[in-house]
Amino acid sequence: MLVTTTQREQSREAASPFTASPLAGPRVVTLAYDGLCTFEFGAAVEVFGLSRPEMGCNWYRHATAAIEPGPLRAAGGLSVTASGDLSLLEEADLIVVPGWRGINEPVPPSLIAALRAAHARGARLMSLCSGVAVLAATGLLDGRRATTHWRYVDAIAARHPAIQLDPDVLYVDEGDMLTAAGSAAGIDLCLHVVRRDFGAEAANSVARRLVVPPHREGGQAQFILRPVPEEREGRRLGPLIDWIDANLHREVTLTEMAAQSGMSIRTFQRRFKEMTGASPGDFLLTRRLRHACDLLERKSGISLNDVALAAGFGTPATLRHHFRTRLSTSPAAYRARFGHGKPAPTA
Repeated sequence: MLVTTTQREQSREAASPFTASPLAGPRVVTLAYDGLCTFEFGAAVEVFGLSRPEMGCNWYRHATAAIEPGPLRAAGGLSVTASGDLSLLEEADLIVVPGWRGINEPVPPSLIAALRAAHARGARLMSLCSGVAVLAATGLLDGRRATTHWRYVDAIAARHPAIQLDPDVLYVDEGDMLTAAGSAAGIDLCLHVVRRDFGAEAANSVARRLVVPPHREGGQAQFILRPVPEEREGRRLGPLIDWIDANLHREVTLTEMAAQSGMSIRTFQRRFKEMTGASPGDFLLTRRLRHACDLLERKSGISLNDVALAAGFGTPATLRHHFRTRLSTSPAAYRARFGHGKPAPTA
């Protein structure tokens, strides 16, 4: 039997999950795959896929597209049945890529081609956390700003040096290409898209239902105090780090650190940088900031002056300076977000 082009188009429309929807807003497709990152997928569905009658008839229409034949397993022992396959990308206005199944896992050529075609047609592409690996594989991020979780920055930068990675922000909006940092930053980006598409009132409404702030200040830098290197290097540095932590309240010199390690200053500087990726001074500052953060989180009655003294910053002004330059926030804002109990005096 001869099937005409019109018949094929009508058949596809009849099978589309979008045609049965009473809504007429932007069509959002979230990708699903074997090894699906459940949290990021759930964040996209929560924002774009839930019924929200209060938003009217122009709200998002959502579908899930499987990038490969099933069964599709998701983190947590779940199985996922998608709305359709990659052909759904031909109808999408926004395509969401949840965290990818492995930062070093290859991206199927069929998915790359489908994303490129959708982008050329005018669709926006958005990645959450390690989903940037998928967008990077398309080449569409080359020469553009992007972000991802700080754990994956080096891996992405090594494979895709043309991407202008910014590891210190929660998300990057390049108009038609959007990327989020960690998993929770995916919620921030989804809310940003709602704000962009429907305005601040709509974004605030969705945020209230999620019980999250409609907009977070700062960037992922304020949540990154990189740990000590693990295994052999960490064990070798252990005694020195214990000594540093016990002396954070006072000035610590390079000479003292080298002596504690039993090395000359020059050898110590070289070996320390090799093992930690940071200079001794930068590492010491990170430990001071970590200690200050711990105090702000756990001790509601301690003043900023006492925090500054205990962490070796000397004055609240110096403490504020380093919080601002390294963590993109203030001690008071950090305490308000992460602290327990009533805030202490700011003096």
